[in-house]
Amino acid sequence: MNQYTHRSNRSSAERAVSVIIGIMLNVLLAFIAYRTGMPMYLDTVGTISIAAVGGLFPGIMTAIITNTICTTFNSASIYFGIVNALIAIYTAWFVRNQSLLRFRNVVIYLVTVSCISGLSSSIIQWILLGEPQNPAIRSFMESIEFGGNETRFMAFVLLNILLNLFDKGVSFGFAVLMLHFIPAELQKNIRESGWRQRPLSPSEMRRMDKLSKNSRFSLKRRLTFMLLTVAFALTVVMGITSMHLYFKNAKQEKTEIAESAVRFAASVVDPAKIDDYIRYGEAAEGYKETEELLYRIRENAKGVKYLYVVQIREDGCYVAFDLDTEDTPSYHHGDKIEFEKAFEDSLPALFAGEEIEPIESNDITGWVLTVYYPIRNTSGKYTAYVGADVSLSYMAVYMGDFLLRVGLILAGFFILVLAYALWISGVFMVYPINTIVTVVERFIHAGNDQQSLDEAVRVLRGIDVHTGDEVERLYRAVCDMAVNQTEQLRSIRRFSENTAKMQDGLIITMADLVENRDSDTGAHIQKTAAYVKIIVEGLKRKGYYAEKITPKFMSDVVRSAPLHDVGKINIPDSVLNKPGKLTDEEYEIIKTHTVHGKHIMEKAISTVEGENYLKEARNMAAYHHERWDGKGYPEGLHGEVIPLAARIMAVADVFDALASPRVYKPAFPMEKALEIIQEGAGRQFDPKCVEVFMESLPEVKEVLNKYTENV
Repeated sequence: MNQYTHRSNRSSAERAVSVIIGIMLNVLLAFIAYRTGMPMYLDTVGTISIAAVGGLFPGIMTAIITNTICTTFNSASIYFGIVNALIAIYTAWFVRNQSLLRFRNVVIYLVTVSCISGLSSSIIQWILLGEPQNPAIRSFMESIEFGGNETRFMAFVLLNILLNLFDKGVSFGFAVLMLHFIPAELQKNIRESGWRQRPLSPSEMRRMDKLSKNSRFSLKRRLTFMLLTVAFALTVVMGITSMHLYFKNAKQEKTEIAESAVRFAASVVDPAKIDDYIRYGEAAEGYKETEELLYRIRENAKGVKYLYVVQIREDGCYVAFDLDTEDTPSYHHGDKIEFEKAFEDSLPALFAGEEIEPIESNDITGWVLTVYYPIRNTSGKYTAYVGADVSLSYMAVYMGDFLLRVGLILAGFFILVLAYALWISGVFMVYPINTIVTVVERFIHAGNDQQSLDEAVRVLRGIDVHTGDEVERLYRAVCDMAVNQTEQLRSIRRFSENTAKMQDGLIITMADLVENRDSDTGAHIQKTAAYVKIIVEGLKRKGYYAEKITPKFMSDVVRSAPLHDVGKINIPDSVLNKPGKLTDEEYEIIKTHTVHGKHIMEKAISTVEGENYLKEARNMAAYHHERWDGKGYPEGLHGEVIPLAARIMAVADVFDALASPRVYKPAFPMEKALEIIQEGAGRQFDPKCVEVFMESLPEVKEVLNKYTENV
């Protein structure tokens, strides 16, 4: 275990304790507000504090558990869990993206939270609970006359938003005061708890989220979509199943009540007097007493809306009793009612006086379930039916209300589960993988820069993923691969450097062999190499030939410079070291050193595969006596047709020849040598090479002073 693992375990415990304290604070303040009847809720102090410090999931957990516990003294509290969860979500988002230290941001936060809380809680209270839950608001609303229900609702929403503005302002003040006394180190531990890697800053998290958004099918999107789909499917399945079971059980219960009611009613109605009841009604003997008994039976049969006694005849139903209801006028004794379509299949059994199964129908009385039971005389002969109607519309409304309540309760827990799943997927998969990808890309972009590679490896190992699963195994494998590759590149670089040193040593040795044959060119290869470096760096600085002058070209030219006269190895000593002026034939022999140098370098190149610096050495050896105006040798090339390396060497070689003594001449004064070089710009030399050479005279003088006693 490393420092991040130890810190993570400690921070997780501190976060759990902070959530518990936040819940306790919420419940305590909410209990006080509820018992005292204050026009406040005070149930979000801990939620705001924990969401501000711990983030999304701890804030939602504090909100949902708070409202669950608060149902012990306020049964309606459970329905507002989703409201407090929304406050936690907005608080976590706001703190992550904005600063609460600015007054303007505080105002925006409080107004937004108040609108979210006030509007959503108003809708819940108005639609689900039927009235304001706060006694003070309820009394205020009852004391004012409103023009209509819509106006009353809008007034309630506005009042509730204002109340929440005050409530959330006080809650926010409590939260700020509480956070003021929590040590900064503890707040940091709570904020960084749960990480399974080096904790990311808010800016780094936003960068990781942006990286996920840039992916065509990001892991975070897929997980979110999967969780939402599964949760929605489960909610729908559970809702449909619950609705079906509830309706089935409720329907069965109401059917049993109705059956008991009609059986009991059939026992109190005198079958011998049915015809009199139909013909005379209240004038018939015992009619009033029987009707009162039927009313009592209906009152004790919960759910039975209509209770009546009818006689089924071929031409219709004749009413003996039809109990009054509040919303539907009753039939009078002797009224004939046409058969409803829903009873068509049961008519034969009804005409025969048999018992029938309960019948569902939807007519002017609404969606009802009808139960019939025959009234028989002492001889068992059918005389009438007692009917009871159970309103299924009422059950549907009740079921809708039930589902709405369950939905509100589940919504809060659904948000909690979703937040937990997203948090787990984030800290265990999305953020570790995106962080690894970011550092690996940095490793790739480092190329061959050893310092950048070492820094990328250091950053990669500093991520410290410790998820304990396949992601951690992947991280360890990537770390090992990066370390091994960096070390291999380091070894290759060392080997390459040693090889380059050996090659440079061989070059200098070869150049020294040539120079030692020429008794007149003291330190020529060292000086010309230094001048070449000055010129090529000047061209780079001025931006000349930018497409050609790369770091590799510069290195190749400087390393190749000592070989520019390697062809002199084939020139006879009698010509090479002649003290006097050369004849025309001897000068032609001297000129062949460029051709010999080219052949020597091409032979060396043919033995080495791939690109190498000897190609620039060949160009220098072959063409450093070509002229810009095309009057040079050996091929008479002109302008930029002459390889750039050779044009650079031409200036360096001629200047050293002018400024150094030879057996056939003394050294020119530096001013004279520079004057000749300046005059040759555009004729003998590349003018740009001359320009940067003249601009670098301090460096030129330093080289000349180093190798010449008298300038």
